[in-house]
Amino acid sequence: MTCIVPVAIVGGLPLTTNAAIDAPPAHHGQAELACEDLGFAYGPKFIFKNVNLAAFKDELVAIIGPTGTGKSTLLRTLAYLVPPTTGHVFLEGKQIARPSSTISLIHQSIATFPWMTALDNVKLALICKRTPHDEAVDISKKMLDLVGLKADENDYPKEMSGGMRQRVAIARALAASPAVLLMDEPFVHLDEITADGLRREIYSLVFNPETTLKSAILVSHNLHEVVQLADRVYVMNGSPAAIVDEIKVDLPRPRTERDPRFLDYIDQLYDELSLKTSRV
Repeated sequence: MTCIVPVAIVGGLPLTTNAAIDAPPAHHGQAELACEDLGFAYGPKFIFKNVNLAAFKDELVAIIGPTGTGKSTLLRTLAYLVPPTTGHVFLEGKQIARPSSTISLIHQSIATFPWMTALDNVKLALICKRTPHDEAVDISKKMLDLVGLKADENDYPKEMSGGMRQRVAIARALAASPAVLLMDEPFVHLDEITADGLRREIYSLVFNPETTLKSAILVSHNLHEVVQLADRVYVMNGSPAAIVDEIKVDLPRPRTERDPRFLDYIDQLYDELSLKTSRV
């Protein structure tokens, strides 16, 4: 059965063990999610090519780059929702060749089904896994509690703010028991105050001991958001795009923009994005 759920995409299969077909190169062996020489093309034209990256346990990795470098497409190829044209993807040390329910994706748009309550929206992720009803309810309630919506489980999307609906999306993604969470500009459609509040919470939410999550990858154009959240940052640039730099964000948490080093990282990332694409 193929099941694609908005915001939390729970793979394309109800089972994941048969998705692994090979072992990764040695340098990717400890990564939760990694790719080697990944490329994607529309016809003869490559959008990105020779992309190599890895996300390790308890690590949030960010990907930045100019518009049109294929960052959102890269996330989808990492999840194998869109098969790459070239290269390989490795999940928990094994090569994959199709979607896996241990990878969840949160989209840019806040997608909830308006005729379903918050609880039912979260349960959708578990329907794909054929989870027994009572167990699905228990897990969904636990995840809603985790994101601060315990009292709102019977509310419909029209009764919730944008920030609350995005919390439902996060709860749904986590309910699927993923090892890796992919986030494609998850706060871009929220007002800045709401987005800032979620940014301050997201790291502790996704790496909460009560979740199965081991690693997360974020795509964002908001450099302040990237420095606030990321442990490492991959910079994409060029045509076709490739990884042109990797920057470790060595700042204590919680992070504050009042720290001069925070602004130094902003400047460094901005300089990387401003470089001519001819460097690739």
